[in-house]
Amino acid sequence: MSNILISINPEHVENIFNGTKKYEYRKTKCKKNIDKIIIYSTYPTMKVVGEAKVEEILEDTPNKIWEKTKNYSGVKLEFYQEYYKDREKAIAYKLAEVKKYNIPKELASYGIKTAPQSFVYIK
Repeated sequence: MSNILISINPEHVENIFNGTKKYEYRKTKCKKNIDKIIIYSTYPTMKVVGEAKVEEILEDTPNKIWEKTKNYSGVKLEFYQEYYKDREKAIAYKLAEVKKYNIPKELASYGIKTAPQSFVYIK
């Protein structure tokens, strides 16, 4: 199993921590099996702020994924539809055991110089 570090907007990070967002949406699925997502909060935070276990990976059409995940999407339908505009496939990582770090970490502590556009595998 592998871990990935994902760049996430601070608003969505907050929703993950407060429990209103239990799914992280992506346009492409990782090729490796993922055990854990390390959460990097983008500007203005720019720190690694927590982690979550990947309980399940859902893969289907955007409409079907929305129907399965909308109650804990943490986003509005309009945002979701714009994100998956012209896409035939949607990926949703179901998050569990979310942990917010008491002290946020620098990317350098993971051997990473710049935040990934999508994700990066880490040890």
